[in-house]
Amino acid sequence: MRATAFGHSAYKCYLSHALLANNATGTTANSCNNQHITCPNGNYTCLELSQPATMNPNDEIASQISSSIKLEVEGKQHGHLSLPHSSNESAWGSVRIPITVIKNGSGPTVTLIAGNHGDEYEGPLALLKLANELNLEDINGRLILLPCLNAPAVASASRLSPIDNKNMNRCFPGDSNGSITDKIADYISTSIIPESDYVLDLHSGGKTLDFIPLAAVHFLADRQLQEKAENAMIAFGAPNSLRMRELDDRGMLDTMVETAGKVFVTTELRGGGTVTRESLQIAETGCRNFLVHTGILQQELVLASTRMLEMPEENCFVVADCHGMLEMCSFLGGPVYKGSVIARVHDFENTGRAPREFIAGRDGILMARHFPGLITPGDCLAVIAEEVPR
Repeated sequence: MRATAFGHSAYKCYLSHALLANNATGTTANSCNNQHITCPNGNYTCLELSQPATMNPNDEIASQISSSIKLEVEGKQHGHLSLPHSSNESAWGSVRIPITVIKNGSGPTVTLIAGNHGDEYEGPLALLKLANELNLEDINGRLILLPCLNAPAVASASRLSPIDNKNMNRCFPGDSNGSITDKIADYISTSIIPESDYVLDLHSGGKTLDFIPLAAVHFLADRQLQEKAENAMIAFGAPNSLRMRELDDRGMLDTMVETAGKVFVTTELRGGGTVTRESLQIAETGCRNFLVHTGILQQELVLASTRMLEMPEENCFVVADCHGMLEMCSFLGGPVYKGSVIARVHDFENTGRAPREFIAGRDGILMARHFPGLITPGDCLAVIAEEVPR
């Protein structure tokens, strides 16, 4: 079994009970500068560890993910993160996550992530194109591109991983001994984010939500960090910029990155389980603008006006409490008024019954809406944001 953090491998040696009884520790063999475990018969296994370690078959490995590239190497590298995964289809298979790293000069490290959910396409397309288009001489610093982070979900066009049915963006900081999704989240938390100065995580509404295109930051207790994040959000140049609250921020990549003191920006770029030319163009331009803002990419900002929005309270969310067929009564991006009917849900199994009406609890802009035609109790029906001055 093997764990790798960008080229520094570690192997767990499952020793005999006799060796364990001797409390064997790592020693250095004369023929190699790496650390080894010396066995009673004189043989040894190279551990490539920086310090001697007591070996125990129950020791935990930091990560089972290996990388075909090295973060510290100058140049442009395309490769994969690989995680062993035995399945009915492939006994000795693996999950492969594409990654590109471009390192040139001494600028900051910027990480761009997409495919956190597998049914959101603007981000993956934008980063796949960026990986092809950017050259080494374009970059001053280090750029890490992860276009399809939740690779199993992307391959199945699903929000959750089809392997363990987990939401990647509720699994951070992850668990090296958990399921596939937990292990990927752990690797990002321990090997990628500590190396990063800025993080952009690209999202859209997936199959079940449709958003006005926006870049977003969270309300943070650290005002200096929030100011840096807001400046990066404005530089992204989406038509809308949002200070947001989450229904539940536990387990999110956002929360983990912000807690680590890194500048974090996210997006919601339409949705409905597809991608439009308009939404992809916003993603592509925004990624380059973000890189220019950080100082890692030497080109001009593509300036664009942005409408500033906030989600100040929980009544920004309108949640369904019944089954039925959805009739939206407000236009996406248009105004809504407190007390007005924002949507109706019709009983499609019976005629002659009045629809259930949902009332806006505040004035604002219809920022997001449920996308499918049918809705069930607990579904987010709409999100109302408030327009505020810059």
